[in-house]
Amino acid sequence: MSMISGWGGSIRGLFNDNKGPWGSAEPGDSGEEPPRSPWGQSAKGPRPVPGDPNRSSLDDFLRRGRARFGGGGLPGRPDGSLIGWGLAAVAALWLVLSSMHVIAPSERGVVTQFGRYAYTLGPGVGLTLPWPIHDVQKVDVENIRIVDLGSANSEDLMLTGDQNIIDIAYSVRWSISQPELYLFELARPQETIRQVAESAMRAVVSRVTLDEAIGDKRSDIEGQVAQVMQQILNQYHAGVTIRGIAIKQADPPQAVNDAFKDVSAAQQDAQRYRNAANAYAQQLTAKAQGEATAFDKVYEQYKLSPEVTRRRMYYETMERVLSKVPKTIVESQTGVVPYLPLPAVKAQPAPNPGAAQ
Repeated sequence: MSMISGWGGSIRGLFNDNKGPWGSAEPGDSGEEPPRSPWGQSAKGPRPVPGDPNRSSLDDFLRRGRARFGGGGLPGRPDGSLIGWGLAAVAALWLVLSSMHVIAPSERGVVTQFGRYAYTLGPGVGLTLPWPIHDVQKVDVENIRIVDLGSANSEDLMLTGDQNIIDIAYSVRWSISQPELYLFELARPQETIRQVAESAMRAVVSRVTLDEAIGDKRSDIEGQVAQVMQQILNQYHAGVTIRGIAIKQADPPQAVNDAFKDVSAAQQDAQRYRNAANAYAQQLTAKAQGEATAFDKVYEQYKLSPEVTRRRMYYETMERVLSKVPKTIVESQTGVVPYLPLPAVKAQPAPNPGAAQ
């Protein structure tokens, strides 16, 4: 209030007296108290302050302002030193959080300086300049990502080398090898990989026949597609590594799929019969080779003692033949017996041909 009244007195003094901006210089000219300045002091001079005669009202006003806005304090207002320490703690925390970065073993940290690529941080704790000077984007380089193309419910038709149509569904496994290229060289990396995979698959399928595509050539097709994709992506500087291609479905179009299945079943049956015939032929060949080897061994023994070997072969042959038929021995004197009584034969005298005559 004193300051407002001082400003009012000063304005009145400007219009009532031309001696100065604060009114009359002498206090007894008009019988009124001399006007006060806007800072609450008399125009005649500074108002005395107890304890300090040289201290002006301006100094006193500034002192009261400092005490009110942080120096001495109203209830509920923090002290100025606490505010300073709080700001310093916030600044230190901001520096630590924006300058220190923990990179996992499977990650890489791409550092940009004002939005422009600067360098790449490896696994561990990395230090950079605080944000917004440096910014770090973490990229997982070990995660295997999968892109599915084609589907069992929708036809993705391709033309084979023998002018047939095939419906194929497959998936692409890929990972990030160079994160700085992956982030800044391609606008839409996943869409680019999808289009490159479709183009590479069509190029490889166009060089094989339908039977090879739906038969035992799938692994060769997968390897060729992965190789073609890697070459194209390297030309694009995509920073991507193709981990593999997996063909999940390779069938003729739905309209003729049943007929192709019957043909495939007949081909499989024919192959099975050929395999069975080859196995039987190999078995007979092995048996014949074994018999020939045994005969060679017998012939070697025959050359050493021909008579003994001949008799032994005769006995073995007769034994093998007679063992399978009933045996009957006919004797002229005693009749017919179904067996050979060896003791009785040994006891009887040998017949004399001359006596019979």
